Amino acid sequence: MRDDIVKLILLMKEHDLAELQVKEGDFEFSARRGEKGLPVVAAAPGSASVAPTLAASGPPSDKSKEITAPLVGTFYRSPTPEQPPYKEVGDRVSPDDVVGIVEAMKVMNEIKAGVNGTIRRILAENATPVEFGQPLFLVEIG
Repeated sequence: MRDDIVKLILLMKEHDLAELQVKEGDFEFSARRGEKGLPVVAAAPGSASVAPTLAASGPPSDKSKEITAPLVGTFYRSPTPEQPPYKEVGDRVSPDDVVGIVEAMKVMNEIKAGVNGTIRRILAENATPVEFGQPLFLVEIG
C-alpha cells in the first residue's frame, strides 16, 4: 500500500496536480497540495507501516538527516500513553527501528528510522499535529 501512495504523490508532483482522489475497491486515496506545494494525504483505514522521508538537514552537519512525517496526522513518541517513548536523544537507530507513530483517520502508522545513526534531537512534541514533510527527528548518520 505504501508504494502505491508514494507513486500517487509522485504522479501529483510530476503533473503539477492540485488535488487527486482515487478509489479502487476498499483502497481510497485523497490528497491535495497545501500552501507550500506539499501534498496533504489521507488513505483508507487499515494498519500500515510508513517509511519516512529522509531530508538533508540544515546547518548542523552534512552527516545529519531529518526523519520527517510521511503523512498528516497526530505524532506520538510511544505506542501507548503508559509506555515509554520508542527512542530518546542519544539512542542508536537502524533503518527498521520504529521511532514514533503518526495517527491518521484512527489508523496508527509506524514511523521507521530509515537510516543508521544516533538520535540527536527530537523536533516534534508528543501528541501534537504534524504536517506532511515536517521534521520529527534529527539523526546523526553513522
